[in-house]
Amino acid sequence: MREVTVAVTQFACSDDHGANADRAEALVRQAAAEGGQVILPQELFHGPYFCITEDPRYFDWAAPFEGNPLIARFAELARELGVVLPISYFERAGQAHFNSLAMVDADGKVLGNYRKSHIPQGPGYEEKFYFSPGDTGFKVWETAFGTIGVGICWDQWFPEAARAMALQGAEILLYPTAIGSEPPAPEYDSQPHWEMTMLGHAAANIMPVAASNRIGREVQDGREVTFYGTSFIADQAGQLVTQAGREDEAVLLARFDLDEIGALRRSWGLFRDRRPELYRPLMKLGG
Repeated sequence: MREVTVAVTQFACSDDHGANADRAEALVRQAAAEGGQVILPQELFHGPYFCITEDPRYFDWAAPFEGNPLIARFAELARELGVVLPISYFERAGQAHFNSLAMVDADGKVLGNYRKSHIPQGPGYEEKFYFSPGDTGFKVWETAFGTIGVGICWDQWFPEAARAMALQGAEILLYPTAIGSEPPAPEYDSQPHWEMTMLGHAAANIMPVAASNRIGREVQDGREVTFYGTSFIADQAGQLVTQAGREDEAVLLARFDLDEIGALRRSWGLFRDRRPELYRPLMKLGG
């Protein structure tokens, strides 16, 4: 038996970076006090979601991976609490910029850096202006509480990413996100589709999936997005175990036996029966 308690947090972000980091820390501390061992904060929690429009001044918010004060702060927190923390941040690497995540183990060691692979572009989500496509490839990390794969927001729409992490040995998939309303179509609600896609990853790969999303209404240069929260944790069958509301701050927890789930995954034969030689169309953009 190898049990792990996964936690996700959900909160609204303001223009005050220090206050956002303080709020994230408070919720991580709450999750740890309630038994959380792998605790997932939301995407780019250090500030408002600056990608609603295109404005070059926000490039000043980026910081390198090495010597990053936000990562250092949460690495120390992870060490103090004995928890695993995936930390989303805006990375500057020379002349390039990435939407990145540092994986911090329970002893405070930073295990590595992942750069978001799939970059969206559209009104309210102008990420191609700010971020280059990630060049790290999909990554998994062996942590004190299991082998963890992480995709960032738009990555979650791609089953190839989830499967790649599963094939590399992931036992849990985590998705920090920032998603809400669509400015060109305010009546459209993508939340059910967003949720169902990730539940499919859990079911198809027979492993728990957790998503952390922000809440609140954010306005940038007259354009607004209302983030719909609904952060959740799903089990290995793609069933919701726990889910937050659309507007309330939240800490969610769920406990899983990774050995039991691993045995179930092997018994199904889904990875044994794969036919990689038939999947060549996946290597071309047009199939």
